[in-house]
Amino acid sequence: MRPIETKADIAKAVAGLIAADKRLAPVFDYVGPLPLRRRDGGFEGLASIITSQQISDAAAASIWTRVKTTVEPFTHECYLDTPEDALRAAGLSRPKIRTLNNVAAAMCDGFDLAALHDLPAEEAIAEMTALKGIGPWTAEIYLLFCVGHPDIFPAGDLALQSAAHKALNLRKRPDEKRLRNIAKKWAPWRGVAARLFWAFYRAKREEAKAARDRST
Repeated sequence: MRPIETKADIAKAVAGLIAADKRLAPVFDYVGPLPLRRRDGGFEGLASIITSQQISDAAAASIWTRVKTTVEPFTHECYLDTPEDALRAAGLSRPKIRTLNNVAAAMCDGFDLAALHDLPAEEAIAEMTALKGIGPWTAEIYLLFCVGHPDIFPAGDLALQSAAHKALNLRKRPDEKRLRNIAKKWAPWRGVAARLFWAFYRAKREEAKAARDRST
């Protein structure tokens, strides 16, 4: 597996996606150049993803800044040594603290996030979701952005479902099962297809906001 690491990798994937599915060409034209969206991996990268779940981007950024100040250096060992009251004061919920406890404890017992980089997507997801508190979406987002896996598509993501509904002119918003089936056509570049539909979702949201602003 060659990871998505550069803009050249994105460009190669875009060409492959358009060749596989002509419906994607106008979507790419609409959103423009796609961002790389890579981030650091390891315990810190996974902790950042878990922290940001089910809250706004602004809230996630604020909480993450406080968490990183609380756990210093940010390693799984130091995390386990940090009192729960301090983590709660930084803004982490109890379920997220428990999930990170499970991940950190597993890493102390030998679980190796770096080893996931060399596994096929299905095997890597299975390894991660075996950890209590880690669901498929969390595993997929980690593999997509921290590992750069080229063929990950988090079909359970509501933004991706909404974007595919509008961009592909589907009769209704696809559920996870249907979207995974649709995305099969985009292999082995489903990771870049996910970037495309997230970019489309954001562009449409900004377009709608601009229209509302003009009408007020």
